Amino acid sequence: MEITIERREGGSDFDFIYGDWTVHNRRLRNPLTGSNDWYEFDAEYTAQPIWKGKGNLDQFFGDSPLGFIEGLTLRIYNPQTRLWSLYWATSKNGLIVTPNVGSFDEHGVGEFFCNEEFDGKAIVSRYRWTQSYGAGCRWEQAFSADSGITWETNWIMEFTKK
Repeated sequence: MEITIERREGGSDFDFIYGDWTVHNRRLRNPLTGSNDWYEFDAEYTAQPIWKGKGNLDQFFGDSPLGFIEGLTLRIYNPQTRLWSLYWATSKNGLIVTPNVGSFDEHGVGEFFCNEEFDGKAIVSRYRWTQSYGAGCRWEQAFSADSGITWETNWIMEFTKK
């Protein structure tokens, strides 16, 4: 028996992120090593729609204890599949060509997944967006080295609108 899940129309799901933000970051220094050594830093963030809202682009600038991070995310919505594809790039490493793909639920929580490699290991990467969190919104990145059975959150961003 095949089960079909009806996805909701989500073309405006990222509208909440448009504008300028201050971002408090908390990152795990050595993911997937069993370490609990976190560091924190603040960053600037701006996001805008492209293609009349069918996609969006953001820029991230943060001076972390491990060095300056200049990042960019391109998000593109597919109205046929009702899924978003999120492409991350940094000025240091260039574009990551495998997108995290997913959607938001009716509660404003979005989950986006991809298979990738981290430190020579095959992992699953998960981005989780929470549209309403405190005075702003929240993003988390987690990795799974066991095909999604367990997850280790390794980067948390809490956004406050400027």
